[in-house]
Amino acid sequence: MHKIVILGAGYAGLMALTSVVGRTKKRDDVHVTLVNPSERFTERLRLHQVAAGRPVADFRLPDMLEGTGVELVRGWVTGIDATARTVRVDDEHVLTYDTLVYALGSVADTAVPGADEHAYTLDNAQNAALLAQRLTDPDTKTVAVCGSGLTGVEVAAEIAEAHPGLTVELLGRGEPGADFGPKAKAHLDATLDRLGVRVRAGVEITKVLPDSVALAGGGSVPADVVVWTSGVHVSPLPAAAGLEVDERGRVITDAALRSVSHPEIYVVGDAAAVRQTWGELHGTCQSGMPTGAHAGMSIARQLDGKEPKPFRFGYIHIPVSLGRGDAVVQFTKPDGTPRRWSLRGKRAVWYKETVSSAPWPTCGRMMRHPATASVWPHGGRRNR
Repeated sequence: MHKIVILGAGYAGLMALTSVVGRTKKRDDVHVTLVNPSERFTERLRLHQVAAGRPVADFRLPDMLEGTGVELVRGWVTGIDATARTVRVDDEHVLTYDTLVYALGSVADTAVPGADEHAYTLDNAQNAALLAQRLTDPDTKTVAVCGSGLTGVEVAAEIAEAHPGLTVELLGRGEPGADFGPKAKAHLDATLDRLGVRVRAGVEITKVLPDSVALAGGGSVPADVVVWTSGVHVSPLPAAAGLEVDERGRVITDAALRSVSHPEIYVVGDAAAVRQTWGELHGTCQSGMPTGAHAGMSIARQLDGKEPKPFRFGYIHIPVSLGRGDAVVQFTKPDGTPRRWSLRGKRAVWYKETVSSAPWPTCGRMMRHPATASVWPHGGRRNR
C-alpha cells in the first residue's frame, strides 16, 4: 500500500487531494490521508467578509470526502521526520508516508512589537469572527488596518462599507494598488475615498499599543481596533525537518514541485519557493491551486511508473474586492506586471465573484467520479 499524506486543507492542499484522488480512485494499492486542524474548509479569500459580519458558505471536509476513501485526521502537525518518513500530529500519534504533500501555507507575520497582543489577524475564520464581533461594540469608533497590500485594501473597504459609522484608516509603506495600471489605480483610490477610508502611505509601524499604533520617526495613529495584514511567514517545520529552504523558510522545489533535498515530499502553495522562467511565484490562491493540481497529477504519474512533468504557470489577473458593490480587476503579464486592460465597478464584481466562487462541491464530485479529474488543469495559466 502506497501511503500518501497531505498536510493542510487550504486551497493548495485540497486541490492536491482532488487531483491525486481523482487519478488514483481505481487503484487498490493507494491510501490517502488528509491532516487538518479543523473539519471546516476556510475560504481565506473571503475572511475579510467574515470580519465585516457578512455571511459566507460553510464547507465541511467530512461531507466533501464522503465516499472517496480518504482518511481525515484532525489535529495540528507538530513535527516531521523526513528520514523516517513520519509526521507527528498533536504530539500524540504518528503517521507514516511514502509520499508527502506539504501544504500548510502561511500566517500573518506579527513580528512588530505588540501585534500579537493587540491586533487582529485574518489567519482563520475564528479570528475573523472575533473581529466581526468587536466591530459591533458601541465603544469601537476607529479601526486601523496595518498593511496597504491587497489584503489590507479588501479588509479596509469591506469594513468601511459594512460599518459606515466607523473611522477606518489604511496604513502602510506603499501606495494601495501601486502595481496596478493607471486606470485601475485611479478607480481603487476613488473607491476607497468614496467609502471614507483614510489612506496613509509611506509610514512604518513600529509598535501596536492597546489604543493606537506607533509610527517610525515619532507620532501615532489612535485606534480602538487594529487589524494586522502586513506580511506573512511560513512554519519552521520544514527547516526543522532538514528540508532545504530559502531565506524566508520556504521549501526550495525542483521543476516538478518536489523538495530538492527530499524528492518524496511535494510542496505546494505559500510554503513553496517555486521558480518559473519569468521569476518566482508569490503566495496567492491564483498560483496555489495550480501547484496543488500539478502535484496530484505528478504523484499519479509516478505511481504509473512515469516521470512527473515540469510545472509551468503565469499570472493573468489581480482581482480585488472593494466592498460588496465594487471591485477592480487588473489583468497582468505572466510575471504579474500590469497590462493595459482592467475591469472596474460592477463588471469587476461579477468577474471576481465568478473566478473566486468556491470550487469545492465540484472537487467532491471529482474525487468520487475519477473520469472527471481530467477537466482540471495541471499547471499552465490559471484564472483562479
